[in-house]
Amino acid sequence: MPVSTSPKGQPVWRLRTPRAQWLQYLAWLVGISLFLLCWKVISDNTMWVFVEDAGRQGADLISRMTPPEWSYANVLWKPMWDTINIATLGTVLGIMMAFPVAFLAARNTTPHPVVRSVALVVIVASRSINSLIWAMLLVTILGPGVLAGIIAIALRSIGFVGKLLYESIEEIHPTPVEAISATGASRMQVMSYGVLPQVMPAFAGISVYRWDINIRESTVLGLVGAGGVGLQLNASINSLAWDQVSVIFLMIFVTVLVSEWISARVRHAII
Repeated sequence: MPVSTSPKGQPVWRLRTPRAQWLQYLAWLVGISLFLLCWKVISDNTMWVFVEDAGRQGADLISRMTPPEWSYANVLWKPMWDTINIATLGTVLGIMMAFPVAFLAARNTTPHPVVRSVALVVIVASRSINSLIWAMLLVTILGPGVLAGIIAIALRSIGFVGKLLYESIEEIHPTPVEAISATGASRMQVMSYGVLPQVMPAFAGISVYRWDINIRESTVLGLVGAGGVGLQLNASINSLAWDQVSVIFLMIFVTVLVSEWISARVRHAII
């Protein structure tokens, strides 16, 4: 195996020791055994008679979805607009909360290790719960509607934006910060002139990227009553109106495609 490179850039090969070779065999054995164990668990809990019939059922479902009921698109404009608003407002709200949390979580900007620990707990808690689960909880608390969806997207966005941003803060170049501190600047001035200019491009890119993700996530929040086009999707599936479902799928696909294009253009302009 190559363990280093020569001055000319060519790899220098060395035989593995017997201990290293046996450890590699053991690792392969453990990996294969784990794979077989997982496959057995999955197999024991799978009704293979349905899997065998999946092709015919899928073809039958596709035949029911075509041709799409294009007139149903007129009903979807407002729910789709609600979906976009849920993603946009939820992203803005999440960014507003994630921004200070990120500075509290970064080692080089946090005021105290205890504060950093609390900020990290907030980030981990937000990232560990899916937006759909947040929406289920908030629909129970706030009732069904767009507000529950906005807050669910915001709570989910805190962890994503906060984690990437605090990692960017920790990776800034220390020289500008040290130079500004040497002039006797206050902590707030150091943050404003030494830290923020270095992280703002990354922050802008992270925010736009999260908005792009939230467009996708907000389309399904209506399945649990959190507003948006997911409400129509759930109603059409429950009524077996598959020609309407195909229209909803196509509209979601186009919306996500447009959001991806906008996100790419904005990131290209910022970074």
